[in-house]
Amino acid sequence: MKILAIVTHPRLEQSRVNRCWLRALEASGAVTVHNLYQRYPDELINVEAEQELLLQHDRLVFQFPVYWYRAPYLLLKWFEQVFSYGWAYGPGGRRLQGKEMVLAASFGGPAESYQAGGYNNYSASELFKPFQATANLVGARYLPPFLLFGAVAATDERIEQSAQAYLRHITDPELDPQVALGRLLSEMEHSGKSL
Repeated sequence: MKILAIVTHPRLEQSRVNRCWLRALEASGAVTVHNLYQRYPDELINVEAEQELLLQHDRLVFQFPVYWYRAPYLLLKWFEQVFSYGWAYGPGGRRLQGKEMVLAASFGGPAESYQAGGYNNYSASELFKPFQATANLVGARYLPPFLLFGAVAATDERIEQSAQAYLRHITDPELDPQVALGRLLSEMEHSGKSL
């Protein structure tokens, strides 16, 4: 499986979390890293080059910090331009059919603030519904995201541990729940067990 990590952070040099995650990805050799703000400092996206890059990979990981309850502007602009009508969706637009889509996001606030009754009132899952809808529109499989809450107060040790957990998460061949379920059912069948 070929994995592409699209890293989008407007001030990466100031980010303890996303910089650490990026270093872990680059050191792994298991993931193609594509840094949008580095590639497009002028924000002029080469749509054909981006589409070709997507076609070369099976699992598409979108790494970003959550700002104002959404992804950074350049990633949103990237989606608008790269997932184009007639290419990603619409008549003849099924080029991303069957690809896997994974989010990797850091949140400044603690996990308990991202729930009903918390001071942000909404869960990460609720905030990420537009990404799920996008995956559905283009025929991609939306897989469980990797999330780090409390990034502002996180210790260096916790951030380093999260980088290793992030790498394990996005390279897990059973990240797709259907794959994991299929393995479990097969093991049960071979052992004579039933549900």
